[in-house]
Amino acid sequence: MKAYVAVFLSVFLAELGDKTQLATMLFATDAALSRGGILAAAAGALVLSTVLAVVAGAVLGSWVQSRHLTRIAALGFIAIGAWMLVRG
Repeated sequence: MKAYVAVFLSVFLAELGDKTQLATMLFATDAALSRGGILAAAAGALVLSTVLAVVAGAVLGSWVQSRHLTRIAALGFIAIGAWMLVRG
């Protein structure tokens, strides 16, 4: 159960205030659009992208050990952070 809570919290916190959430909020300001429709479309998109991530992770996990993938992901995040610092 701990792993599922960690997944939930990491995805939830990562999504707060990101560009996708801001775009969804902007769509919700349009009085001509249904709030339920916006919710369904945004939730569907998040579910589909999550399905793709799980499938890709399962395929990658069958080819590469998870500790190697973790290291690659960590290096990628560090590289993106360094790039943002240099450009900022």
